[in-house]
Amino acid sequence: MRVFAVAEHKFGELNPVSVELLNLANMVKGDGTSEAVVVGGEAHAFSGSLASRADRVWVIGGDQLEYYNPESYADVLLQFFEREPPDLVLLGNTSQGGELAPLLAVKLHCPVVTDVVGVFAGRGEITVSRYIYQGKLMVDLRVSRLPCVLTVRQGVFKEGVELSGKITELNLAPSKPPRRRFSRLIEPEKGEVDISKADAIVAVGRGATSSLQLAERLAGILGGAVAGSRPVIDSGLLSKDRQVGISGKTVKPKVYLALGISGAFQHVVGMRDSELIIAVNKDPQAPIFSVAHYGVVADVQEILPKLLSEAEERRSRKK
Repeated sequence: MRVFAVAEHKFGELNPVSVELLNLANMVKGDGTSEAVVVGGEAHAFSGSLASRADRVWVIGGDQLEYYNPESYADVLLQFFEREPPDLVLLGNTSQGGELAPLLAVKLHCPVVTDVVGVFAGRGEITVSRYIYQGKLMVDLRVSRLPCVLTVRQGVFKEGVELSGKITELNLAPSKPPRRRFSRLIEPEKGEVDISKADAIVAVGRGATSSLQLAERLAGILGGAVAGSRPVIDSGLLSKDRQVGISGKTVKPKVYLALGISGAFQHVVGMRDSELIIAVNKDPQAPIFSVAHYGVVADVQEILPKLLSEAEERRSRKK
């Protein structure tokens, strides 16, 4: 199977989802190939890092592709796919991927599935997993006709093999001028940290809002970040970029400490793949315990100071 991952970048930075797409491509390619396609004026700058995860990297640059434009990008990608027919096209489930995926699918006359969290390849078909009803249910969809275009949820496929792919530069240009043009980029407000990259997360739920300062101190000792469930975000105690769950971010840290989080499905979806999950909740029937590796039935206000004291003592011993 030839699996193409369309890399995403913006103003000199490669979106981490690009590498995750290649991790997925290597999982499902079978005896085929994982191939990255990177488009844009700075495309060549990312070819090396992409080649470390792909069998092959295709670089499509040029002055007309200096800034992202869905019409121009789709134009050159379709020209490319006419030369190199795909079995599977992967894009990030981002604003950019959400624009390009349907454009490509319509022109390629193929199915498109969005916000995918699992892909299983069969002979001449694939099965994809995604959530429906705001994350309450997961469904498996069988796609019996290839090629197929998928947008993939970020933060799911973080682990993969290292390769040394061949880099090929192509000279492709849009076949016609786009109807829209780039004017300027208005950056959203950035938080202090990106929780999707944190190795340790101290997550606060409704039952631990009064202990937020202690949670921040503990996260600092662990070298991690503080995150929250939706009720905490909605109350304004933490910014939106700190939310974990289906309407927030998907995280996969080495340690996830859930404090006072009941474990609603919408939250669990975003953190259940963490390497080690420790939950503290005074309700022994809290759903969070069903996904936790270790659970403590206790009041967070009683247990958190003890955890913090132990963490501070161990840090002082190391010094």
